[in-house]
Amino acid sequence: MVASLTEMLEELKEVFIPTVAKAEEDVEDVEEDEDEEDEDDEDDDEEEGAVSDQYDTLRAQCQETEEGKHLVHHYMECAERVAKAQEDPNYDELEYKEDCVEEFFHLNHYINDCAAPKLFNHLK
Repeated sequence: MVASLTEMLEELKEVFIPTVAKAEEDVEDVEEDEDEEDEDDEDDDEEEGAVSDQYDTLRAQCQETEEGKHLVHHYMECAERVAKAQEDPNYDELEYKEDCVEEFFHLNHYINDCAAPKLFNHLK
């Protein structure tokens, strides 16, 4: 019985070993192909880097409007207050710690609402 089990395991081993060896060779071939593709992707990235995102340009323009400047100024004032408060040695013990989340969302909401309607006019 032990002999038949050993023979069966040997047969299974013979069946699987070539498959595993073949799979390892395939993996090496795939890795070489991926390396070549990565080099091609780097060239594409460099070409894409030359073109700026129109949405970013529109967002920057919206920041320069009267309302955009006001919201940026409001956000920056808040950021300065928070930075000064964090310099205080007792900052960790304060019960209330200001953050600028509200100002940040007001600013981004305005910029997105300003830029989004103009975006499709600028796309190719």
